Amino acid sequence: MGMQFSVLASGSTGNAFYIETERQRLLVDAGLSGKQLEQLFAQIDRQLQDITAVLVTHEHSDHIKGLGVIARKYRLPIYANEKTWKAMEGMIGEIPTEQKFIFPSGKVQSFGDLDVESFGVSHDAAEPMFYVFHHEGKKLALMTDTGYVSDRMKGTIENADVFIFESNHDVEMLRMGKYPWNVKRRILSDVGHISNEEAGLALADVIGDRTKRIYLAHLSQDNNIKELARMTVAQVLANKGLEAGGQFDLYDTDPKKATALVYV
Repeated sequence: MGMQFSVLASGSTGNAFYIETERQRLLVDAGLSGKQLEQLFAQIDRQLQDITAVLVTHEHSDHIKGLGVIARKYRLPIYANEKTWKAMEGMIGEIPTEQKFIFPSGKVQSFGDLDVESFGVSHDAAEPMFYVFHHEGKKLALMTDTGYVSDRMKGTIENADVFIFESNHDVEMLRMGKYPWNVKRRILSDVGHISNEEAGLALADVIGDRTKRIYLAHLSQDNNIKELARMTVAQVLANKGLEAGGQFDLYDTDPKKATALVYV
């Protein structure tokens, strides 16, 4: 069957990602309301009650807004590291003990025929981490919400078949925009988000000969637009001798519309 995925929603207003194999159906983050998540699953002809586990990246509301509701409604097992579980206390309501599981950062957890590798990122949360998915020799790397991309992170995600990669903001739009300076400074910091240009530079270091698809994710609603993100990343990659539209393609993601369910 192989491994299929969809970016259900991505952006500053909410994030959710879906991946499935023959035996597993995982949701990563639930940053929208339960009703919105049900609607997003309907867009890819899937149902929330069929989910086998939910993985959490960190406790910010745009990643856990609907987590408690869907966990209780569908009795879903939830995996997060210890600091994230503690940070979520009081934010997602009561979760039965039998649905709570620890997934430490820097470890590999097997979910049947799917191996999931967690790794830490640099973000202003308790212990933020993202994931690399391995199945039948295929590799999918999911990484947003980081203020920079370290050599350690690059070593973990390099030469993935598919990247879902943060391209949060255009620096000039952010600097000229309406946000207060303390918020701008936080976004631009090492524990904030990476810009379009930074995304292109980091991708140039991790794209490999097996890379076919790159999804630009977690775009700021106020400080970025899809076309600008795609053009900037493509230009940075071209300057490094990597042409989008050749070996690999760049794809948009959307805060309200799921990407098509496709194979890795």
